Amino acid sequence: RVADAPADVDAAAWDALLATQPQATPFLRHAYLAALHDSGSATPQTGWTPLFFTLWRGAALQAACALYVKPHSYGEYVFDFAWADAYARHGLDYYPKAVVAVPFTPVPGARLLARDAASRTALLRALVAWCGDAELSSLHLLFAADADVQAARESGLMLRHTVQFHWKNVAPTLPGARGDVSAGQPFHDFEDFLTSLSQDKRKKIRQERRKVAEAGVTFRHAQGAGISTDDWDFFYRCYERTYLEHGNPPYLSRDFFHRMQRDMPEAWVLFIAERGGQAIASSLIAVSAGPACANDPKDHQPAVAFGRYWGALERVDCLHFEACYYQPIAWCIAHGVQRFEGGAQGEHKMARALLPVQATSAHWLAHPAFAEAVDRFLEREGDGMAQYLDHLQARSPFRKPQAPD
Repeated sequence: RVADAPADVDAAAWDALLATQPQATPFLRHAYLAALHDSGSATPQTGWTPLFFTLWRGAALQAACALYVKPHSYGEYVFDFAWADAYARHGLDYYPKAVVAVPFTPVPGARLLARDAASRTALLRALVAWCGDAELSSLHLLFAADADVQAARESGLMLRHTVQFHWKNVAPTLPGARGDVSAGQPFHDFEDFLTSLSQDKRKKIRQERRKVAEAGVTFRHAQGAGISTDDWDFFYRCYERTYLEHGNPPYLSRDFFHRMQRDMPEAWVLFIAERGGQAIASSLIAVSAGPACANDPKDHQPAVAFGRYWGALERVDCLHFEACYYQPIAWCIAHGVQRFEGGAQGEHKMARALLPVQATSAHWLAHPAFAEAVDRFLEREGDGMAQYLDHLQARSPFRKPQAPD
């Protein structure tokens, strides 16, 4: 079955299937996708024409995905503008194309929801066949989960790798004044986290935090239903300012966040910076919380947090680092969150102990000659990406274990 609006998809069945996926995120919940659509943020008018593919066995939903047909490549964060240019130089149309992705959200996770590997493969092959029948140039599976990547590999799609930076709440084994910390144990507090870093990184973070504090900036945070409408309004002012300062309108409308407040409050934590009694900046993170903790976050501690948006109405040195990294990391430690995903790009994140990880997308091109050329390009790019990852991983910000006497 194919639906062209979230309202035409059984929300309970969709979310139940999502809950069985090993790499589920809140960004593929029915309410999130519906908010993107109903708020006007991801619609045909903005270049995101949605199609929801579902495979059923009787009354049981076996597999599902959200696919968008697009006349551009904005809001994807896997950049294929060069591919589009190459098509144009040869008199061919690259657009429209299809993407299986969450609009404006470069967060790895389940894209092909499925009960089993066979259903996932069947869904993917149905997508490829549909794209061919619709005479689309290509199909792109962006920021895919491991199971999706495996299905894509087995179905002959081309793989492309990028780098993201994630923080893990795991202390390495390091001797120190506070005693040995067992590997695999979460940090006790932010100071414990700092102790695990090399001296220069530890010093730099303390200096950055001191600058913010000496500027008279303090922070408060609100979670779930505790985020007031006034807080959401202030956050949106900050979020919108960030885009406008770069000459672009924001991807997400204020109505989208109204729907998040109403339908998915448990998925959000908001940090607000204040100075002189006035709010001056904010950052918003998402958490892997389910609807059960909508009214009482204590009922469920999320396993993963996702850095999403930030903005400031005043400029303060190092405020971005405090709002986007140090406050969320401290919150994650206090709440036992296992991982904080800082998002795409930005080697500067490594100095804050967000380490490089590989994110993978999969691609199918209808034109045989272009598919062959892109495959060769991706092989070269993949070799370079592997070397880049090795280079980054050799620059660990953590203290090196002392050699035994």
